[in-house]
This record gives sequence, structure tokens and C-alpha cells, in this order.
Amino acid sequence: MSFDAAPSVPLKIAIATYGHTAALKQGIVPIEGVKPEFVEIKPIISAFRRMVRDVEFDVCEMAPATYMIARAAGAPFKALPVFIFRRFHHAGLVVRKDAGVRTPSDLQNRRVGVRGYSVTTGIWTRGIFADAYGVNNDDITWVVDDEEHVASLRLPPNVQKSPAGRSLVDLMADGYLSAAFTGNAGIGRAGAPKENWQASDAGGGNQYDELFPDAQERETQWYRATGIYPIHGLLVIKDSVLAEHPHVARALFDACVEAKNLYLAQLAARTSASDTDTHYRTMQHMVGADPLPYGIAANRVSIDTLIRYCFEQHLLPRRFGAEELFINPAN
Repeated sequence: MSFDAAPSVPLKIAIATYGHTAALKQGIVPIEGVKPEFVEIKPIISAFRRMVRDVEFDVCEMAPATYMIARAAGAPFKALPVFIFRRFHHAGLVVRKDAGVRTPSDLQNRRVGVRGYSVTTGIWTRGIFADAYGVNNDDITWVVDDEEHVASLRLPPNVQKSPAGRSLVDLMADGYLSAAFTGNAGIGRAGAPKENWQASDAGGGNQYDELFPDAQERETQWYRATGIYPIHGLLVIKDSVLAEHPHVARALFDACVEAKNLYLAQLAARTSASDTDTHYRTMQHMVGADPLPYGIAANRVSIDTLIRYCFEQHLLPRRFGAEELFINPAN
């Protein structure tokens, strides 16, 4: 496909640098018919909020649940099925040693900390609790210490804002919370997503216990039983760009595939130096040679599952079809 006859379309693009996006951002892989202006934003999570609230970019990386909620609320952008990050979700929830929590069902009638109720990590984990362990997530009080990206989102009654001036780190330390997510989803950071967001080591060491100390084994079993490989990051394109320049979706998709394939070759040859190399080698052992499958068809079960989880957790007004939410680049 060639777009040489038309002038290149200037696009402001906010995507983090990963092994599989590096060639795109360095210009090694061009986006046909596009003149990209890559905007560096750290942490990239802050770009999600800026895109949702101000539609600041032409193309933007975004958490998939944030996107689904925003699109259902009328956001003027649509997702391309390029899934920027993949991971499983049995790891990353820690419990206090004195909380008496041994299984997911022990969390019912307890308080659990998560940065925001609509954080994709939390949605996947709650869905797994319900599907695999029979947990009623409505019986857990979810304590949040940040705003939701989509400001208009109405939260269910079992979501509680942390007391004024108190962070999840504080609340976990003093026993107000029985459990909390680690990393950016919970006690692994300080404050709201903004430039120079500070990481926290509050969940490190032996201070708290992982709910599932055998998480990787459980994740492998879950994947083999369900075929669900959680999506955790995608790209959105402004509706106005799609309307004026419909070729952009296919051009961007093709460029992302080429950049990813270069990365997978480097990963196999051990010539890549990305900080996610070890992670994706682990994912290859679990899901196969391509740990970053793109497209609707290759990801339908995971897309449909996340839509269902968002609906069941009171974040979407109905269960959308994948084609309602995603561009099909093959068209």
C-alpha cells in the first residue's frame, strides 16, 4: 500500500518507548502517508487522562478499560487493535500478614486498595476473582486514592474514597486496608499520574504477602483453560483523523506490526536491550512465539472478556460488541 501521491498527514502521537515501539519512534519503520510527531510523556498513564479529558493527541496509548468507558461516554476517538502491553493478573495483589486473608473469598467484607476503580489491573483481577473463585466483588469495599480518568464515571456504592490526606500506602500500613494492589495500580506509587510520578517501595520486601505466591503457575493454568491473554494497553485515534484520513488506521497498524516483528527478531537473537525483554520472554513461554498479538481476530476472547468484566463491574452501560469499539484494520 502506498500513499506517496498525497502529502503526509502530521499526527501528534503519544506512545511510550518499548522494544516493540522503538523502531516506530526512531523512524526505522515509517508510517506510510503520516508525518509523526512523537510526544514523550512520563509516566505514559498521565497521557491517558489528558487524552480522555482534553483529546490532546491525534494518536494515544491508553488503558483498554479507560478507553471502553470513555468511548461509551461519547469520547471522540476509537481504538486500533494494537495492544501495547500484555500481562496476566494473578500477581500484584498483596495482603497484610495479620489480615487472615488466604483466598480471594476472604476479601469479601474487607477493604482493598486500588488507585482507581476503573484501573484495568483491578478490573482484570476482580473478573478473575468472580470467574475462577466465585467472589462477589460487590461485597468488597474498594478504596481509591485517585480520580478516575473518565471524570463523568459514576461509581458503584461499594467504592470508597480514601480519607482526606491519606494515601493507600498509609491506609495499608495502619491496617485500614486488608489488601492492596502493588505498582502503579496501588501502593507502588505516590500521588496521581503526572509528570515525574514518584514510585514507592511500600509494597516491597517482606512487608506484605502476595495473595497468590504461585501466581505464574495459576496464570498458566488459567490461560490454558480459558485462552484469555489479558489486553493491557492499546492505541486510540481521533475520530476526526479517521474521517479526514481513513488510510491512517491501516498505515499505523501495518507500521506497528512491522516494528513489533523487528523486536521479536531481536528478542530471539538476544540483541534487544528493552527493559521488558525478560517479561516478554516469560510471556512467550506461556502463550507462544508472539507475546504481542495484534488484530481483533487474534484477541477476540480477551476483548470480549474485558468488555464483560467492565459491564459486570458497573463500568459500562451494556455489553458492547468488539467491532463497535475497535477499528478493523483489514477493512
